[in-house]
Amino acid sequence: MGSNAKNIVVAILVIKLVSWSAFVDSTTASGMVVADCTTITALISACSSFVTYGLPDPVPGSPCCIAMTSLNSMADTSDNRRGVCRCLMDLITTYNPNATAIATLPGFCGVSLGFTIDPNTDCEYIDS
Repeated sequence: MGSNAKNIVVAILVIKLVSWSAFVDSTTASGMVVADCTTITALISACSSFVTYGLPDPVPGSPCCIAMTSLNSMADTSDNRRGVCRCLMDLITTYNPNATAIATLPGFCGVSLGFTIDPNTDCEYIDS
C-alpha cells in the first residue's frame, strides 16, 4: 500500500474513532446525543484541503465525505441539528473567505443536514 493510501486509511480510522468516541461521550442519561463543537470541528478538519484550496474535490467515500456522513448522523434530531448548525456557523466565521466551500460540502458528499449552511441561517428556527 502506497504512502498516500496509508494516510487515507489512517484518516478514516481517526474520523471513525472520533465520531464513535464523541457519540459515547456526548450521550446523555436519556440516550439523546448532544452535538459537540469540538467533534464537529474535528470532522470538518478532514475537509480542510477542500475548504482552503478547493482540492481535492470531496467525493463519496473520501475522508472528507465520510466526515460529512458522520456529521449528518449527529444531526439526527431537531436539537442536534440546531447544535450542528450553531457550530457550523461559528466555523463559517472562522473560515470566512472559504465559507462557500463549507456550504458546498454536504451536497458534494450526497448528504442533507436538514438546514442550509449560510451565514444568514438562523439555527434557532431549524425544525421549529
